[in-house]
Amino acid sequence: MAFMFGCEGACLEYPTKKVLDEVTLGVHEGDRIGIVGQNGDGKSTLLGVLADTVELEGGLVRRTRGLTVGLLGQMDSLADDETVERAVVGDMPEYLWAGDARIREIIAALIADIPWDAQVGTLSGGQRRRVDLTRLLIGDWDVLMLDEPTNHLDMRAIAWLARHLSSRWPKGQGALLVVTHDRWFLDEVATSMWEVHDGRVDPFEGGYSAYILQRVERERVAQVAEQRRKSLARKELAWLSRGARARATKPKFHMERAIELIEGEPPARNTLELRATAMQRLGKRVVELTRVTEKFGGKTVLDGIDWMIGPGDRYGILGENGAGKTTLLKIIQGAIQPTSGFVKIGKTVKFAVLSQRLDELEEMGKYRVTEVLSRHKARVVVDGKETTPAKLLERLGFSSKHLYTRICDLSGGQKRRLQLLLILLEEPNVLILDEPGNDLDTDMLAVLEDLLDTWAGTLVMVTHDRYLMERVTDDQFALIDGKLRHVPRGVDEYLELLDERDASERSFAEVTGQTNADGANGSAPGGKDAAASASPTLSNAELRELKKRRGSLEKRIATAGKRVDENQAEMAAADPTDFVELGRLQGELIELRAAKEALEDEWLEVADALGEV
Repeated sequence: MAFMFGCEGACLEYPTKKVLDEVTLGVHEGDRIGIVGQNGDGKSTLLGVLADTVELEGGLVRRTRGLTVGLLGQMDSLADDETVERAVVGDMPEYLWAGDARIREIIAALIADIPWDAQVGTLSGGQRRRVDLTRLLIGDWDVLMLDEPTNHLDMRAIAWLARHLSSRWPKGQGALLVVTHDRWFLDEVATSMWEVHDGRVDPFEGGYSAYILQRVERERVAQVAEQRRKSLARKELAWLSRGARARATKPKFHMERAIELIEGEPPARNTLELRATAMQRLGKRVVELTRVTEKFGGKTVLDGIDWMIGPGDRYGILGENGAGKTTLLKIIQGAIQPTSGFVKIGKTVKFAVLSQRLDELEEMGKYRVTEVLSRHKARVVVDGKETTPAKLLERLGFSSKHLYTRICDLSGGQKRRLQLLLILLEEPNVLILDEPGNDLDTDMLAVLEDLLDTWAGTLVMVTHDRYLMERVTDDQFALIDGKLRHVPRGVDEYLELLDERDASERSFAEVTGQTNADGANGSAPGGKDAAASASPTLSNAELRELKKRRGSLEKRIATAGKRVDENQAEMAAADPTDFVELGRLQGELIELRAAKEALEDEWLEVADALGEV
């Protein structure tokens, strides 16, 4: 493969840290490189060096003549007074970009919800980020360097971005360098990894899963002293090998070697034991939602939701940006009252909430970490063992010197970890996590997962980090068009449901457009639409909406029927003496049948309104 660019003997030092120490790297045609490392170790700086936006103190950067590089930095350079259209396509005539299917797809996938004529200065931080990513992707680059490209993207957009980057260049052409804490995304797009640490950059073959395997092997051979880090890496490898990633059609590492390394490694968590402990702390009822509906203005965000959350349940909530996930979390904890419906909260429930914001810590900015910890109990029980808050903080990646650091001087990731610690010190029995992985590097995410594995209580989490969702929760629920439904197959099933919904809407739009055209020409039977004849009081807009609902319902009823059949087949194949598993399957069957019957009732109402029954 032909050399594209790289650095030789790169040296860069900041007043308190050596970032690059005689680093030599090369990137070749066809490389797809994921970059990982702890926060502050220099991942973004390395990208800047290779992109020629950060000047070295020693060494040099080489690149082939005429090479074009597209860089997505942590901060954008968009002009506030520009429209979204100009920021994305610049001076390109509309007929050029609108006639390019590739550009249209990128725009539809990332910024379809942002007005084309809106000024950049009026956008939120997340919207600006997506506009900047769209601007970059529509360009034609030999190399893409992306710094946290999945920030502010929901799971569906992240899955689309992974597909786009994997197919953007023909095999053996172009190059991709990506810094991200999204481990699922790394496994999808990267074929090799760089780990940045202590002024060095260590290369690894394969994606994130292969990187974890090789790191465990290196640590085992070298007999390193970092026993805690090794334990976490082995535990993560065990989950990878036993879980969904091991069943992928394109395995990233040799399963035989992985099985040998994790021999004797216990499962990530003992779900039954945690559930039993949770029941002792919580009783039988935690939170029960009955016909909960929430409206903002004229929009229904939550539509008649029934949901039972029990002791020891570990639930993840999936949904697109703006679907109402955070609203649902607030209703669960009683922070807001729904427009209609009922929420029953158990008498023994003690909530703790890890929100996306760090307002509570900002208010304590002038205090030192040790001063804040002194306000809490001197001893706390974690994983059945008594420990001190300081020891627990050390487990979360803090050194002894950090205890005397003021809160305002901590990094975003450190504040996030401290926020989690303070929540756990309150000894809650129901934990609500809203994007807990924000600002955490891959190693700290592993620490967070390990800590949550031993936490006995009910857990409800919202995150766009697919790996974190599948790793920490036992069941996932999808919030789609105001409805909440269980997705036994997790994120894959959720994405399929979104695709089915969109396909149904596109199909209806095409049919409706054709029908309207025929009606205008007088070619429809009887000179008018049959449904309009049966329902003369309905407007054309209402008819279109009813047909759209009918098509969507038919798809969903067919899918619900398949799930009932799959559940019954699973029950038939289950161990007849495993009453716990049979009880779980029977509960799912009742839920699936009820959902199917509700869809059928809704279909009858729509068909009746259209005059078809």
